[in-house]
Amino acid sequence: MTRRYRKIDEDSRLQRQKIEYNTQSADMMRPRHLSSIFLYLLLFSSIFSLVLTSCGADQAMKKGDKFYAVGEYFDAATQYRKAYTQTSNKEKALKGQRAMKVADCYRRIHFTSKAITAYQNAIRYKQDDSLTHFYLGQLHMRNGNYKEAAKQFQMAIDSLQSTADDRHFLLAKNGLKAAQQAPLWRKDGSAYTIKRMDLFNSRRAEFSPMLSGDQNEQLYFTSTRNQAQGDEYSGITGSKNADIFFSQKDDKGRWSKPQTIDSELNSAMDEGACCFSPDGRSMYLTVCKTDPSYPRYATIAVSSRSDASWSKPTELTISKDTLSSFAHPAVSPDGEWLYFVSDMPGGVGGYDIWRCRLTNNKELGSPENLGEPINTPGDEMFPTFRPNGDLYFSSDGHPGFGGLDIFVADSLKIEHLGFPMNSQGDDFGMTFEGRLNTGYFCSNRGDTRGYDHLYSFYNPEIVQTVKGWVYEQDGYELTAAQVYMVGNDGTNLKLSVRGDGSFTQQIKPHVDYVLLATCKGFLNHQEQLRVEPVTESEEYVLQFPLANISAPVLIDNIFYDFDKATLRPESTAALDELVRLLNENPNITIELSAHTDYKGSDAYNERLSQRRAESVVNYLIEHGIATDRLTPKGYGEGKPKTIKRKVAEKYSFLKEGDVLTESFITALPEEQQEQCNQLNRRTEFIVLRTTYGLFDKAGRLIQTPQPKESSKDSDEPQSSELW
Repeated sequence: MTRRYRKIDEDSRLQRQKIEYNTQSADMMRPRHLSSIFLYLLLFSSIFSLVLTSCGADQAMKKGDKFYAVGEYFDAATQYRKAYTQTSNKEKALKGQRAMKVADCYRRIHFTSKAITAYQNAIRYKQDDSLTHFYLGQLHMRNGNYKEAAKQFQMAIDSLQSTADDRHFLLAKNGLKAAQQAPLWRKDGSAYTIKRMDLFNSRRAEFSPMLSGDQNEQLYFTSTRNQAQGDEYSGITGSKNADIFFSQKDDKGRWSKPQTIDSELNSAMDEGACCFSPDGRSMYLTVCKTDPSYPRYATIAVSSRSDASWSKPTELTISKDTLSSFAHPAVSPDGEWLYFVSDMPGGVGGYDIWRCRLTNNKELGSPENLGEPINTPGDEMFPTFRPNGDLYFSSDGHPGFGGLDIFVADSLKIEHLGFPMNSQGDDFGMTFEGRLNTGYFCSNRGDTRGYDHLYSFYNPEIVQTVKGWVYEQDGYELTAAQVYMVGNDGTNLKLSVRGDGSFTQQIKPHVDYVLLATCKGFLNHQEQLRVEPVTESEEYVLQFPLANISAPVLIDNIFYDFDKATLRPESTAALDELVRLLNENPNITIELSAHTDYKGSDAYNERLSQRRAESVVNYLIEHGIATDRLTPKGYGEGKPKTIKRKVAEKYSFLKEGDVLTESFITALPEEQQEQCNQLNRRTEFIVLRTTYGLFDKAGRLIQTPQPKESSKDSDEPQSSELW
C-alpha cells in the first residue's frame, strides 16, 4: 500500500510536474505566438494603409489635374497638397514632382510664401527644373527679398543658357537687373503720395477702379466681397465670383458706402475690370463664364446705360479664336479705339496689349498688337488712359519692384512710376480724376492672402487744362456736339463732349490753340487761346454758345436810347460777337429782327422796331459783313416771345410754351408785367440760308480754293480750314 500510494504519489507528482511543465511551456509559448500575429497584423495594416494612402494620393492627384485643366488653381492646389502629404518621404522623386504641382498652383493665385515653400521642397527632393529658380526669383521679388531674388535669377540665367527658352532667359535677365536696382529705386522714391481707401475695401479683394460721371462723381470697381451674387466659391481663387460695385460722391465730396448694382449687369459669373466710353453711355467689361468641364476663357462684353440703369452685357466678338482670353478693356479718350489684353497667337509674350478700332455701330476692326517697347516677353495687363492720352499699364516684363508694376507710355518711352506708387506686390488698374495726376489704383501690397485693395494717389505736377461748355445759345447743353482743337505745335484733335455739354483737354504752355465747336443743326462757334507758362496747375474755361439754324436766336445786351433807334455804347460787345459769328459762318444769311412791347400803337411800334433792326444791320455792314447777307425786319409787338424751358426756370411764374401776348401780360401782377415786357423788347436773328456764296448764278457749285499746306517747319497756326 505504502509503495503503491507512494507510487501513486510519485506518479501524481510526476503528472503534476508534467502538467506544470506543459503549463509553463504553454505560458512561455503564448507570448511568442501572439507577438507574431501582432507583427503580422501590423505589417498587413501598414501595407494596407500604404495601399490606401497611395490610392488616396493618386485620387487627389487626379482631382487636382481636373481642376488644373480648367484653371481652378485654388482647388487644384488643395488636392495636390493632399497628395503631397500622403506621399512617403522614401518616394523622393514622386514627392518632389507633387511639390512642383503645389508650387505652380500657389504661384498662379499669388500665395507667395506657400509657393516659395513648395518650390524649396521640390528642390530638396531634386525635382527642380530650369524654370524653378526663375519662378523663385519672381516670388522673392514679391516678398521684397531682392538679395535672394538676384541669387535665384542668376541661377536661372545659368541654367536657361543651355536651353532654347529665349523668353524666360530674357525675363530672368530683366529680373536680375530689377533685383539689383530695386533697393536704389525705392530709396529714390517719387512725387506720388498714396493712401489706402478703407471706405471702399472689404475683407476680400477689390480691384480695377474706374471713375465715371460728368464730374467723376461715381467710382466703379470689382470685388469678391460677400455681397457679390451667387453662393458658390470660385475654384480659381477660393473666393466668390467677382461683381462690379459702385460708390457715389455727394455735393460735399464725400463718397458713399459701396453699393451693389441693381440691374442685369452682374450675375453669378465673374464680371469686372470695366471701363467707359467717352460719353459715359457704354460700359466695356470682362466676363468669365463658369463651366466645370471646360477651361475658363475671359471675354469682353458691352453694356448700355438707359437712364441710370445698365443693361445685360452683350459679348463682343474680337476674334474667332475660342482658345484665347480677351480681358481688361480700355477705350481711348477719342473713343475710336478699344484696347484690351489677350494671349492670342501673334503676340510678343504671355499676355500682350492689343487694340481694335471702334465704329459708330460698336463693331470692331481687326486686332492690332501694340508691339515693342510696350509689350515684352512677360505679361502686360490692365491698360488705362489718362485724359491727356497717355497710356498706363501694368507689366512684370519690364524691370520693376516685383509682381505687376505700373508704367506709362509716352511716345516711344516707357517710364516706371517709382515708389510708393509701385511696390513689391501687384500694382495696377489706375483711374484719373480729371486732368490732374490724381485718382485711384489697386495693389495687394502687405496682404498675406494676396487680396487686392483700393488706394488713392496724388502727384503734384503742374497741369494746364482747358474746359469748355457747348450749349444752344439761349438754351441747354448740346451733347451731340464735336469740338475740333488745333495748336501751332501740331495738335489736331477731335473732342467729344460729356453729358453736361462739357469737355476737358490738357494744353501746353507757349502754344496757340484754336477751338471750333460744331453740332448738326447749329452754327459753328470758334474760340482762340494763348497758353502762358504758370507755376501751379491752372484751368481755362471757355463758352461755346451755338446758334440754332431753325429757330430765332436772342442777341443779349443790345440796348437803344429810349424811344429811339440809336444803339447805346454798351451794345458794342454783343454786336462785335455777332460780327465774329457771321465771319465764322460765311455761308449763311440772316434776318435781323427787332421787337417791342405792346405799349404804343401798332404802326408806331413797327416803325421803331424797323429802325432799330436797320441800326444793327448798318453796324454789321460797317464792320465788313456783306449787305446781301443781312435782312432787317421790325415786327413791333406782332411776334410776342414764346417762353423756352431755360427762361421758365429763371421766372417761377412762367412755364415752357407760354406766349407773352398783351392779354397774358395784363393778367399778371404789375411787377411781373414789367418783366414780361422786358422779355418782349428784344433783338433776334434767324438763319435764312446756309448756301451763300456756294453757287453761281447758273446754280453751279463754285470751286472754293483748297487750303494751302503749311510747311512742317512753320510755326504759324494751322488754319481752321483744315476742318
